[in-house]
Amino acid sequence: MAQSLGEKLDAGQAFPDLALKLVSGETRRISEIAAGQWATVLLYRGDW
Repeated sequence: MAQSLGEKLDAGQAFPDLALKLVSGETRRISEIAAGQWATVLLYRGDW
């Protein structure tokens, strides 16, 4: 289920187009959600 992001991104590089499973059960891609807008992506890695 988890996707590897690979290497770190440099400034100006495009964010990978990840598929995200929403709380509603629906799956959406980051490209659909942001759709040409500036966006901030926060990744919650779970409880330590």
